[in-house]
Amino acid sequence: QVQLVESGGGLVQPGGSLRLSCAASGSRISINTMAWYRQTPGKQREQVATITLGGFTNYLDSVKGRFTISRDNAKNTVYLQMNSLKPEDPAVYYCNKLAALQWSWGQGTQVTVSS
Repeated sequence: QVQLVESGGGLVQPGGSLRLSCAASGSRISINTMAWYRQTPGKQREQVATITLGGFTNYLDSVKGRFTISRDNAKNTVYLQMNSLKPEDPAVYYCNKLAALQWSWGQGTQVTVSS
């Protein structure tokens, strides 16, 4: 059973930064393309960023240039550095592998942007 534990969320002012972490146990992230997702109430979960085994990254247009996904295979952890946070970024952020059959979702970490 794979367990994903997201952390690092919180309340920041517009323009602020947060670094999210996603620690996986029970399977290795090193053999998977990993992704960060976010979800707001009443909306579908959307894919924010992905990182391949080779380190290639891809981003949702609205976060390009502001968010950076990275991975530490030795720590079995994926990160999302979020800079210049905007009022439209608040959501619960989750990580998972990018696959048709994904692992069970973690509890996510709440990001709130407010002055």
